[in-house]
Amino acid sequence: MSPSTVDPADPVFRLHRGGKMAVASTVPLTSREDLSLAYTPGVARVCEAIAADPRLADDYTWAGHTVAVVTDGSAVLGLGNIGARAALPVMEGKAVLFKQFGGVDAVPVCLDTQDVDEIVAVVRALAPSFGGINLEDISAPRCFEVERRLDEALDIPVFHDDQHGTAIVVLAALRNAATLLDRKLGDLRVAVSGAGAAGVAVTKMLIAGGVAAERVVVCDSRGIIGRHRDGLTGTKAELAGLTNADGRQGDITEALRDADVLVGVSGGQIPEAAVAGMAPGGIVFALANPTPEVHPEVAARHVAVVATGRSDYPNQINNVLAFPGVFRGALDARATRITEGMKVAAADAIAGVVAESLTADAIVPSPLDPRVAPAVAEAVAEAARRDGVTR
Repeated sequence: MSPSTVDPADPVFRLHRGGKMAVASTVPLTSREDLSLAYTPGVARVCEAIAADPRLADDYTWAGHTVAVVTDGSAVLGLGNIGARAALPVMEGKAVLFKQFGGVDAVPVCLDTQDVDEIVAVVRALAPSFGGINLEDISAPRCFEVERRLDEALDIPVFHDDQHGTAIVVLAALRNAATLLDRKLGDLRVAVSGAGAAGVAVTKMLIAGGVAAERVVVCDSRGIIGRHRDGLTGTKAELAGLTNADGRQGDITEALRDADVLVGVSGGQIPEAAVAGMAPGGIVFALANPTPEVHPEVAARHVAVVATGRSDYPNQINNVLAFPGVFRGALDARATRITEGMKVAAADAIAGVVAESLTADAIVPSPLDPRVAPAVAEAVAEAARRDGVTR
């Protein structure tokens, strides 16, 4: 879009003019005494104390309640590789969601590099200014290595929301859908369409939450992933060894034959005939945005529960249900990392918010439900202490 096609009267552009966030002081600066306390000479005493005990930075700087929202602009929403500068409006949006729903301050950091070594080096160098790192919109498979290396290098939480935020909410939704249908997670046959960042994380999270690995089948653009496939490396090779115990081969239609659950995180369209081949009383989570893999009205002809990633249909699987509370809890507990136990605890907390009022159109809370982030934060902080990852 060129500048000439930007309509200043468009409400979207009006809202974004000047950006969506700003820095505000939390202390008064109206007198000489205020200045001497907030800046020199008083600030020097705080610096000396932190130099002697770096842990004090959590209490006497913003680090204890602030995260960096880091992207390289390589996989932004459904827009693809649009670069760092064009990604900034999304990262600003993420930052204000952190503040609104979790009381967590967040700073967009858009990096003009897509080299893994450079991303890791820059984030490591920036880390002392923050209490956590939220990775955002970094394309697979590089995102896996970036997160792994930063998680190993830093003593603050590192969380790739495109992977784990989605996975947490999917697990919460599946828990409640299974409860509503009087099913057990371990008995469900699950097909995951998509083996990118979200697909891999969803698969691992469902298994961590109680779905039997041998009853999961994952598909990528070439079809079902399994031991029969040559040339698989990295995460796909790991999935091949973990899932598809029946040795199924073929495309998504074969993966869905007699399946109880479809989780779509691919953006590829799935034919109605494939959904019709699922077991009776099934569950479909078609999460691609803006066009779900299966239109929800089509899916509803064949299954009992349908969810999407869209706000204009029931059961929106929205990451905002997860990441504000996850980081709030991790920061409150002064966690050094995000464990699988913390993620499962977050999913359980989200599911618990609406557990007493489940219907087919309400298996997850609204993204605007004020009960969600506090419940998630409490559960995550408790899990961090239980997992022994607190400072």
